[in-house]
Amino acid sequence: MSDEKPAREPIVEDARIDALEARLKAAREREEQRNRPKVQGADANYRSGNRVLADLIGGLLGGCVIGWAVDALFDTTPWGLLVGLFFGIVVAFRNIIRAANKAPEDPQ
Repeated sequence: MSDEKPAREPIVEDARIDALEARLKAAREREEQRNRPKVQGADANYRSGNRVLADLIGGLLGGCVIGWAVDALFDTTPWGLLVGLFFGIVVAFRNIIRAANKAPEDPQ
């Protein structure tokens, strides 16, 4: 590197550019704040969908297991499984209807 000074002095930034950059930064921050999601975590619709899915799967599996156990104990194949499956479906839909008719909770 040489010790000589450059032929031209570096260009000093204009104050208008600094002001523009500050305004752009403030606008970006406001936009990020405006677009930030309001609800943290899972919302109520997501939770109720998971509840419906769990009721359906639980009703079907529970009815199948109980029906299969009845078949194994009393040797009534396949009637115990079919009846257990039917009752499992009925219970699952009853739980879903009860959850759908419940008033939504107030988050605050």
